[in-house]
Amino acid sequence: MPISSSLTLESERKRKKIRSDDGYLSPKLKTAADVTPAVGGDDFIHTDEFRRFFIMYVDGNTLMKMRLLSKEWNAVTDEWIDGLVGSGEMMVVQRNDISFEEAYFRARIEQVMKVVFLLNITKVGNCACAYASNLVVVDIPEGITIICDNSFSDCRSLKDIKFPKSLTKIGRASFSDCFSLEEVDLLHTNVRALGDSAFHGCTSLREMKVPDSLQKFGELVFYGCSKLVPSDINVGYDQDVSEVVAYLRKIQEAKRVTKKREQFSTLVSQVSDLKSQQSEMSLMLKNILEAVQDLKQK
Repeated sequence: MPISSSLTLESERKRKKIRSDDGYLSPKLKTAADVTPAVGGDDFIHTDEFRRFFIMYVDGNTLMKMRLLSKEWNAVTDEWIDGLVGSGEMMVVQRNDISFEEAYFRARIEQVMKVVFLLNITKVGNCACAYASNLVVVDIPEGITIICDNSFSDCRSLKDIKFPKSLTKIGRASFSDCFSLEEVDLLHTNVRALGDSAFHGCTSLREMKVPDSLQKFGELVFYGCSKLVPSDINVGYDQDVSEVVAYLRKIQEAKRVTKKREQFSTLVSQVSDLKSQQSEMSLMLKNILEAVQDLKQK
């Protein structure tokens, strides 16, 4: 399952946390030689003791592949992953795609409070962060171009998402039932398509900024987003998504014009203040010159 990665299981951390039957220990050990059990022979490599030792020194992608080697490796790697995720510190999206089967583990994923992404990935995979009900903030890094289907669905506490400029597509039900989500800013992105039900059931969503690049919409993208548009715009099962997007763009343009007017008004006020100050300075200079003349005459 993709709740571990090569970049968050830092080698320093792995060397400090040693797994035992009693839980995590933190011995002052520095090298592999220090922690290698004193057991000889080829039989040792077939023991869980060896497996627990070995997985501390592999990257996340290798770790995920090792889960498929055998039931024994699967059990030990899952044990290690459970220990990390149980802390609620992080969940990492590994590889460029994550299968539904690997990600759909509610018991683990509901403990996640932070998402850290691998370097150089281009997609957030299917169901990667689904059901992370304690997740509040997500910062999706530059380089990611696609948020795949159900990536963040049912993240019921999610309130703040930062999208990268590189983003071009948001997949089906990617943010469905994110009940706490209030604002979505895609204006700076290159998003061209929103999949079916992308923001389905986001009942708290009240503001969304969309880029000019957005041209393709799936069905029921904004189902139930009643706070996003006026009551005369349908966000039910027979909604016209293009009508919703047109309204959002209209609001954006109105806000842009208002902001420009405010900026112009501020500029005019500043110019007026400068003229007033200039007049005051001229009067002050005149008074100084007159005082100098009086002194000369005396």
